[in-house]
Amino acid sequence: MNRSMACLASVFALGGMLGWNPAAADPPKPADLGAASLPNLRDAGGYKTRDGLFVRTGLLYRSGQLVKVRPADRDKLNALGLKAVYDLRTAAERKGAPDEPPEGAKEVWLDVLADSEEDMAGRVNKLLKDPKRATAELGGGRLEAMFATLYRELVALPSARKGLGRVFADLAEGDGLPAVVHCSSGRDRTGWAAAALLTLLGVPEEVVMEDFLRSNDLLLPAYKKPIEAFAKAGGDPAVLTAVVSVKAEYLRAALAEVRAKYGSIEGYFAEGLGIDAAGQKALKDRFLTRG
Repeated sequence: MNRSMACLASVFALGGMLGWNPAAADPPKPADLGAASLPNLRDAGGYKTRDGLFVRTGLLYRSGQLVKVRPADRDKLNALGLKAVYDLRTAAERKGAPDEPPEGAKEVWLDVLADSEEDMAGRVNKLLKDPKRATAELGGGRLEAMFATLYRELVALPSARKGLGRVFADLAEGDGLPAVVHCSSGRDRTGWAAAALLTLLGVPEEVVMEDFLRSNDLLLPAYKKPIEAFAKAGGDPAVLTAVVSVKAEYLRAALAEVRAKYGSIEGYFAEGLGIDAAGQKALKDRFLTRG
């Protein structure tokens, strides 16, 4: 599986190719932070658990890469008081688009896809420059199948388990909070990290899914013109839409992998990520409140 399939929009340089630069819950679902140059920057908290507790806000944020941040948005980012930035991208992604971290935040790089065997990013990037060929080779559900495989790898790969284990161990310690975790667009690698934590904390699965799919609401509007250009060049717009969005089936694939390998989310955190019962309790104590 492709070591850079997550957050394909940035990896495949859609900007250069197509002219784009870039829950039902109580309390109400967290709003994005209104940062136009960081459209998927949002609080990971704010949701109600099955037990009537609430996930604290102001502790953990999720985002796309911290690149080309506009001055007004940098002020918003700095105002969060972030102490740590967890970057889940590959070395190639970081080299092509180095982060602009907020003031006073340490950078922690964790390439969660380092152990993927194949590098298909170059191939798909090349295909996207030829919309007709991309449609022929990636259409018909092929791209969606690749993403589903990616999400299973985010659960199973040693590099993913090591990287996410480090993130959650640090969050349990709490010294580096508040923090932000990000990949390229904040959808896939970051989406799974957020979903795993919310699931462990006891947020209902349907609400976790809603949070996961919110990336589409925040990101897809920006791709309207590129998708139209892709179609005008002879490609199926559904193919490019699939490249830059998430689907419920992806998160379901990851959760199914968790159940198959570890039996439960608690088993995944304990056996897969190295976060034992004490560490899981520390996460819950830190992130949950009665309101």
